[in-house]
Amino acid sequence: MNVVSDDLLDELTAKAKESPRKRAHFLFHEFHDPVQRMVNAMEPGTYIPPHKHENPDKIEAFVILRGRAACIKFDDAGKVTQVHIIDEDGPVYAVDIPPRTWHTFVSLKSGTALFEVVQGPYKPESHKNLAPWAPPEEKGEQYLKDLEKEVRRKIAK
Repeated sequence: MNVVSDDLLDELTAKAKESPRKRAHFLFHEFHDPVQRMVNAMEPGTYIPPHKHENPDKIEAFVILRGRAACIKFDDAGKVTQVHIIDEDGPVYAVDIPPRTWHTFVSLKSGTALFEVVQGPYKPESHKNLAPWAPPEEKGEQYLKDLEKEVRRKIAK
């Protein structure tokens, strides 16, 4: 049996802090498994390019284990349509993302860790469709700053 423990979260947070991408993960599954399960640690400043799961369609769910993050939903033109703050102190603890939904996450607190479940099997060539209106990961610094501003604006409302 696999467990998510303080030790695992501490280890992943340390790895995320050292990583140039400011992220680290631990897989509970094999790539061929029909259900993918993992813990993702992410630090503020990490950029996850907006994407959706389509062809094949996949449902994706995230539960906050530690920290605070914003789940951002976009329309097909790249406009932010929803921001959900998931926080270890609530009131929102999880998001369930339907297939064909443009989304990303922004880490709002150091030490943030999420438990993710997504349909498998994992095939890198078809796992996610990157948004054509967003920059690739290596060029996303300014776009991330704009997303963070949008999140702050939505939180302030």
